[in-house]
Amino acid sequence: MTRPARPPKPHWTELVFRLLPFADAASVDLPLPRLLRLSLFQVSVGMAMVLLNGTLNRVMVVELGTPTWLVALLIAVPLFAAPFRALVGHKSDTHRSVLGWRRVPYIWFGTLMQFGGLAIMPFALLLLAVPERFEIGLVAATAAFLLTGIGFHVTQTAGLALATDLAPEAKRPRAVALLYVMLLVGMMFAAFVIGGILADYSATKLVQVIQGCALLTIILNVTALWKQEPRNTAATAPGRETPKFAQLWQAFVSDGRNARLLTAIGIGAAGFAMQDALLEPYGGEILGLSVGATTGLTGAWALGSLAGFTLSGRALARGWDPLRLAGAGLVVGINAFLLVLFAGPFAAPLMLYAGALTIGVGLGLFSVGTLMEAMSLAKNESAGLALGAWGAVQATCAGIGIAVGGLLRDGVAALLQSGDSTATLAMRATGYGTVYILEIGLLLIGLAAIGPLVGQHNRMRTEDEDPLAQPFGLTEFPT
Repeated sequence: MTRPARPPKPHWTELVFRLLPFADAASVDLPLPRLLRLSLFQVSVGMAMVLLNGTLNRVMVVELGTPTWLVALLIAVPLFAAPFRALVGHKSDTHRSVLGWRRVPYIWFGTLMQFGGLAIMPFALLLLAVPERFEIGLVAATAAFLLTGIGFHVTQTAGLALATDLAPEAKRPRAVALLYVMLLVGMMFAAFVIGGILADYSATKLVQVIQGCALLTIILNVTALWKQEPRNTAATAPGRETPKFAQLWQAFVSDGRNARLLTAIGIGAAGFAMQDALLEPYGGEILGLSVGATTGLTGAWALGSLAGFTLSGRALARGWDPLRLAGAGLVVGINAFLLVLFAGPFAAPLMLYAGALTIGVGLGLFSVGTLMEAMSLAKNESAGLALGAWGAVQATCAGIGIAVGGLLRDGVAALLQSGDSTATLAMRATGYGTVYILEIGLLLIGLAAIGPLVGQHNRMRTEDEDPLAQPFGLTEFPT
């Protein structure tokens, strides 16, 4: 008696695709290989974010001796361009082009700005360490950070809008979600690779790494963009009618529930972001970690964010309320900052890594939950505006949080070490600890703000409305 033939085992690549969150975003019109190639611009954005928020702030604070408040302000500069991303997306929607392209010009010029900022950045940073050239270095570093930030904001906005153009209507939310997953993957790999190269730090290696990232930005973005957007002269015709941005925005913010939701998003984003400019210097100054080891903290954060994103997708598939999911992310974040806070007194690097990983998980849950709630508010004609408001509020408040965190850390350290009677209580970790305690307080306030909104999601939707099946119509997607 012959045994029935066993079904062939799936190829390992199929298993990887099954495990990849939102891998079902592929379609006949936009197959998975093409979608993953398009996502390469997200990898370049993630690489730039690791450099700006991770490696460079630690190098400037510890190796170059730049004041923490100044480093925090430099890192926050690109994020203040975020409020204009919705406008950039709206302009790409209504772009006039004789070639029939709406997204390509914005992606290309954003790529050039990102490349230019990274190309001049290492020399600007080295000038900061020379007292006679400090003013020139400060101006050059500000220009480099601003160019890089504007570049990846413009590139990401137009690139994600292009993804919504290419994906079928029912697949748009999953396609954009997959691109966000690739952003986190890019951040994770960039953190580990850059950390490995800079494990034995030198100024020459720093210049080589940053300029290598600039060249890789051009290669990745050109590869991602190649033959992706079809020419459509009708979509770029000068005489076509388009809705005005101001009118759509006024209608959106007039809803009180939307205003409360944006307030909760802003508070939560600021609470999670204050540590962005401090986590790696904290590991280097308080725990004595090397440049490579502290860059690994950013990789752990990105890995945690990816895990949070995966958990969010599964929870939403089981019917979780998006805002309850966001609240769970805030609770996870509170516990994560407690781990980071006590890593210094216990001199426990593993506790710091666990805290960084858990911060990423909490941020992933919070970001996806609030994003899905914004999607449920969005209708056909206002989807881009709702998601643009989500991204603008999140990124802007994150920028303010980063700047305030750096200023507060240096201010507290200066106060406690100024000869005052309380100076005996001062430790090197006091300034950092003050910021982490404030972040815990902000996340608690965020919970109070988001609490009354939980449960309204299902009451406001009819049974046949599925936010994952609604048209996305993105003009903006946040980092």
